[in-house]
Amino acid sequence: MKPTLQLKLSQHLTLTPQLQQSIKLLQLSTIELNQEIEQALLDNPLLERDDEPGEDTSEAPPEAPTEGPSERDEPAAEAPLDDMSDWMSVGTTSTTHRDDEDDSDFQSFQAAEITLREHLDQQVALTPLSDRDRALVRFLIEALDDDGYLSQPLDELLTLLSEDAEIELEDLQIALQHLQHLDPAGVGGRGPAECLALQLRILPDTDTRKLALAIVTEHLDTLAQRDFNRLRRALQCSEDALRDAHHLICSLSPRPCARFATNETRYVIPDVVVRKHKGRWAAVLNADAMPKLKVNALYARILQQNRGNNGDLGGQLQEAKWLIKNVQQRFDTILRVAQSIVDQQRQFFDYGEVAMRPLTLREVAEELELHESTISRVTTQKFMSTPRGVLEFKYFFGSHVSTDTGGAASSTAIRALIRQLVDAEDSKKPLSDAKIADLLSQQGMVVARRTVAKYRESLNIPPVSKRKTI
Repeated sequence: MKPTLQLKLSQHLTLTPQLQQSIKLLQLSTIELNQEIEQALLDNPLLERDDEPGEDTSEAPPEAPTEGPSERDEPAAEAPLDDMSDWMSVGTTSTTHRDDEDDSDFQSFQAAEITLREHLDQQVALTPLSDRDRALVRFLIEALDDDGYLSQPLDELLTLLSEDAEIELEDLQIALQHLQHLDPAGVGGRGPAECLALQLRILPDTDTRKLALAIVTEHLDTLAQRDFNRLRRALQCSEDALRDAHHLICSLSPRPCARFATNETRYVIPDVVVRKHKGRWAAVLNADAMPKLKVNALYARILQQNRGNNGDLGGQLQEAKWLIKNVQQRFDTILRVAQSIVDQQRQFFDYGEVAMRPLTLREVAEELELHESTISRVTTQKFMSTPRGVLEFKYFFGSHVSTDTGGAASSTAIRALIRQLVDAEDSKKPLSDAKIADLLSQQGMVVARRTVAKYRESLNIPPVSKRKTI
């Protein structure tokens, strides 16, 4: 075959950089958006914040002190560059104030949090032990997990020590006893039973404590199964005594060292605020979550005076204008979607979760004439502040179940009803999943037992055997 040249005409869709940026900004959370904007402010000198409300540099008084000839008195209508005055003075609306000069010397210091090992080491340093014993206790401290349990057997830990140290298993057992006498009570336990027993042993010696100690050391599995009749027979005690011992055990902590765990707090900034105005629920943008941006006036005027020789500044100007426009478009889309959700879920705002109606992304997309993927991006990591709490947009969407009348009920409403039924049940005769399904069917909601079990587990409600009390 001879090589030949052929012309082929085809069409394909290409995402422009502006469209790519718009899609990217739409799926970011508010915190991620602020991080993206901060990076843009560092990279693009033509972009700056406009956080001073009401400030208009074009109307500055002539007698204001300036260095050299002032260009602020020039009217924006002179020599406009692509309607530059709009970009210089109008950006995305916000009431967020920021004064970089005032905050430049400010440093926030986070309070130091002591770790579990540091807390235990401080106690070991004060104990009247020999250097060798202190070293063994500190060795066991390093082997503790985050909950304060010693999960590795002592004989395994012994193999980690040097043979030249001449450490015996009995030495580690003595060191473990010293460790278990430290605060918090229960540290160094080799399981939940020993952890609870250590906490009970420091309590005053009473009949209730003795019975509780017998339960956690010998019958903890039976207690976990809520088989109280079997416990009474095994311990030969009365129902009242068993109830008191059970309450005492419930007051203990199976994770006594959890308070030393470092948990990073996740902050949520609501994008919209929902309030009732003149009998109608309405969504408004949260001004504190909206950055206010504008094109730098100084660089913009330099570009006006040097047309045709802008270099890289011309491209950065276009990028700044794109970012300002896309940020504004992002919040406009968020507001439209939020208002659509509020309109369709107004019964929820009036009556709570039990009034939640089934809602899908497609319904909102069809109403707003947007693509379903756009709605998915908008509802991800976006939050609204409501009288019923700060809720993610995704919260208002969910599956549905059929009703006897031919309609549908939201899965959120079903969960709320299950929670109400469990909260109102008799703790001595808790409701089974089948019974809950029957009660729901009496209200016209056809729900299978396995569906009730799935919803119950999602609510972190224990099964009927573990909800039963004495």
